[in-house]
Amino acid sequence: MQITPAQLTPSRLAWLLALGLLLVLLLSIFIGRYPAPYWMPPSLLQEDVLAQRLVWSLRLPRLLTALLLGMTLSACGTVLQMVFRNPLVEPGFLGVSQGAAFGAAVSILWIGTSPVTIEILATGFALLGLAFSYALARQWRFGGWALRLILAGIAVSALFSAGGGILKYMADPLTQLPEITFWMMGGLWSVTWRDLLYILPLVLPGLLLVYLMRWRLNLLSLNDETAFSLGAAPARERGVLLVAAVAATAAVISVSGVVGWVGLIVPHLARRLCGANAQHTLPISMLIGGIFVVICDNLARTLLPGEIPLGILTSLIGSAIFVVLMLSARVGLPR
Repeated sequence: MQITPAQLTPSRLAWLLALGLLLVLLLSIFIGRYPAPYWMPPSLLQEDVLAQRLVWSLRLPRLLTALLLGMTLSACGTVLQMVFRNPLVEPGFLGVSQGAAFGAAVSILWIGTSPVTIEILATGFALLGLAFSYALARQWRFGGWALRLILAGIAVSALFSAGGGILKYMADPLTQLPEITFWMMGGLWSVTWRDLLYILPLVLPGLLLVYLMRWRLNLLSLNDETAFSLGAAPARERGVLLVAAVAATAAVISVSGVVGWVGLIVPHLARRLCGANAQHTLPISMLIGGIFVVICDNLARTLLPGEIPLGILTSLIGSAIFVVLMLSARVGLPR
């Protein structure tokens, strides 16, 4: 039986995307440059010890991290766009990504390259960047809320970017500078099981909390008086959602580096497919984000002999999709 577009309900779409995600993950296990470019025969896993070690020690933790990265960035983008009632908001526009990058650079330069210290500082400065953006937008008096928030986010992002540039200037050009530079371009080339286990305590509870509270996003996207009259506690619930989403985002960024455009473009795609109801948009956005980042990571590690930074590919493909969406007749932005 064929399913027509009218019959493709959000629940059916979610199941199709979940099956697609499982298929992409399964195929990705055999995509790589060993023993030959682009593909590993499945039969090789039964007879080649090196192939077994490669898959279980390197590819599998990397794929799971890419999945969490895509789902987290997409969920955070959806939460920020709904809470701030602005379709152009994403972690990179509110100082979150730049704050995390600054915190990671501080850790690499002065404290150490331990994943734990990088994760702690990246998370702390990411939350600080969001708090600064929100506080500045509340203090400014010209323009609407959306304009003030975007301008505040640009200012805070610029401050953290300038601070990151100063730290790169101070870094040792032979050891610290390359590590900071490649971290800021984004990539999962060094991810192991240990890195994955480090981020799980923040990422999984954050995603679970955001998922369980997804139906409250529809209320929180209204003004405070309307949300309060419908039984919500806007300030407290927004705070809980923002802290959960930003903390999970900062955790994955501390491992992957800065990966842009995922948190902006994927929520747009989800709304285009199922509408602006956050109860459906959030899980579909997480599934699309997981598929998108896993595919981009596959391209990053297979297209060329030397690995392409993941952040470059997500920005290139994401910006192209964004242009296509903006040129189409119906974009499906939240109102």
